Amino acid sequence: MEELINKYIENLNNRNFSKNTMDAYIRDIRRFSEFIQSRDEDLISVDEISIMAYVQEMKKNKRANSSVVRNIVSIRNFYKYLKRKGLIEENPIEDYEIPKITRNVPKVLAIDEVDKLLNAPDKLSEKGIRDKAMLEVMYATGIKVTELLNMTIFDIDLKLSYIKCKGSKNKERIIPIGSYAVNCLNEYLKIRDNLNSNNLDYLFLNMQNSKMTRQGFWKIVKECAKISGIKKDINSYTLRHSFAVHLLQNGADIKSVQELLGHSDMATTQVYSTISKKNKIAEVYKNTHPRA
Repeated sequence: MEELINKYIENLNNRNFSKNTMDAYIRDIRRFSEFIQSRDEDLISVDEISIMAYVQEMKKNKRANSSVVRNIVSIRNFYKYLKRKGLIEENPIEDYEIPKITRNVPKVLAIDEVDKLLNAPDKLSEKGIRDKAMLEVMYATGIKVTELLNMTIFDIDLKLSYIKCKGSKNKERIIPIGSYAVNCLNEYLKIRDNLNSNNLDYLFLNMQNSKMTRQGFWKIVKECAKISGIKKDINSYTLRHSFAVHLLQNGADIKSVQELLGHSDMATTQVYSTISKKNKIAEVYKNTHPRA
C-alpha cells in the first residue's frame, strides 16, 4: 500500500499544486490508508461500503463537514489515478454522493471593535510592537495568515506604501498599505534585529528568533481579543473578513476587493457584498424606525 501512495505522491508533485493542497491530499490519503488497514482490507479492493464506513468514522470523530468533503475529493482523485494507471477497473468512489457544504457567513468586526483589537498590544514591549505591526498589516491588506507569515523584508516598500504578496501557485499581487500600517512597520523594523539572531529574511519572527507559525499568530489574535473585551467568536481570518466588508461599506467596487483579496472566483468575494448590504439595511432601520 505504501508503494501505491508514494507513486501517487510523485504524480501530485508533477501537478503544480500549492504546498498546503499537497499536504492536505497526502494527509487525507494516509489517514484513509490507515483506516483501510485497520479493517484488514487493502486499497486496491476497497468498495463503496468501505468508503461509507470511513465517512461515518470521520463524522463520529466530529470532523467538520468541509473536512469530510475534502477527504472524499482526495480519495476520489487517488482512485482516478489508480484507474488511469490500470491498477483498478472501477473507481469505488466515482458515484459516491458528496455532502453539500453549508457556507458559514464570515464573522466581521465593527470598525470600533477593530480599533480596540489593534490597540490591545503593549506598544512598550518588543513583542507588543511586533504584534501591533502584524495586526495592522493584516487589517490594512486583507491578506491570508499564510501570506502574512511568508512575507519577507524584501516584500515591503514603506516609502511607496505597498507590499508584495505571493498567493496560491506563487501568484503575486501588489497591495497598498495605509499610514497606520506603515508607521507600525517602521517601529517594528527598529527592533526586528533583536528577534533575528538567525539572520532570517522573514518579516515577522517569533520571540525564539525563528519564523512565526500559524499557531503563534492565532495566540496573538486570541490574546488581543481577550484584552480588548471583544465578545464575538473571532479567529485568525476575522481581520481579513472585516477588511473586505469595510471596504465595500465605504464604496469600494467588488472587482477591486476581489483583486486585493486574491480571489480567482468572484463568487467567493460576493459573500462579503451580501454581509455589507445586510449591515447597511440594519443601520438604515436603526436610524429611521421610530421604535428601533
